[in-house]
Amino acid sequence: MPVHTKDVSNELQLDPKIRKQIVQRLSKEKLQKMLEQMFLTRFFEENAEALYMRGLVHGTMHLSIGMEASPIGSIAAIRDDDYILHHHRGHGHTIAKGADITLMMGEFIGKEPGYCRGRGGSMHIADIAGRNLGATGIVGGGLPTAVGIGLALQMKKTDNILLCFFGDGATNEGSFHEALNMAALWKLPIVFICDNNQYGMSMAVERAMTVHHISQRAAAYNIPGVTVDGNDVLAVYDKVSEAAMRARSGEGPTLVENLTYRWRGHSKSDRNLYRTQEEIEEWKQFDPIIRYTGWLQEYKVLSEDEIDSIEQSAKESINKATETALAFPEPTPENLEAEVFAP
Repeated sequence: MPVHTKDVSNELQLDPKIRKQIVQRLSKEKLQKMLEQMFLTRFFEENAEALYMRGLVHGTMHLSIGMEASPIGSIAAIRDDDYILHHHRGHGHTIAKGADITLMMGEFIGKEPGYCRGRGGSMHIADIAGRNLGATGIVGGGLPTAVGIGLALQMKKTDNILLCFFGDGATNEGSFHEALNMAALWKLPIVFICDNNQYGMSMAVERAMTVHHISQRAAAYNIPGVTVDGNDVLAVYDKVSEAAMRARSGEGPTLVENLTYRWRGHSKSDRNLYRTQEEIEEWKQFDPIIRYTGWLQEYKVLSEDEIDSIEQSAKESINKATETALAFPEPTPENLEAEVFAP
């Protein structure tokens, strides 16, 4: 039995009246864009998985299929000129921040025209122009970096903010506690967002910490902490919007825990021996895309035909990006040391 499905179905369920109010606050264009980005993320990762099975991907990859509401809802709550730091399961975050899908796919398969010239691969895609500052493969490694970026934004006296994403496994690292402590002391403009997908690699959350919700740890630093149904894109948007407003107004950071679930293994080398197929299937009943399309139809934002059209367009965009990226040239050794600090 999954640890937190009852939380999602009961404790964390958004009141339908509040959900309707959120939908009424947002434009049709924004609601549609969020759906498009969720479809793009799902299809990108499904194509990525197929490329891996064909032997066209160097190394491994970490998929977030089933988790699409967390990055899409979170990043929809900030401005284009705000910043993000994501993690090694960051394809959805990169798409939500407006990345070029073709360049992203090129980076994923290690091609020269990719975002990082094929050097970063799946885990380290960054789009500096889009204010996506990338990720580190070190668990919790982005948290201290976030403090530095937040301090820089504060010193520059801008009203820009940073979303710092990390997984549940990172919250047992010293860097998590040090970062939250410093950010709270200095009231830095950061929203700390935990994509809690229930397992740090193969370790279930309930076996790794005694708190029921990771958001409870915010109390140690006297900052707000909230746990959200991370498979409800509207609930995520609503709570991250509140945290973003707090950060932008100079009140300091918030810890947001988006409770979600990954359908695939930790990486492609994961045989999933630590959980049952029944558990995975139970969580699939909370598919964030199916839930969101249902609400959009219920509130008469989009018709079934419009949703089908958005889905088909997203699928075609990913297929085209994949075809184009596969034809990109491979990196060459002539400029191998161009980005090396001390060759």
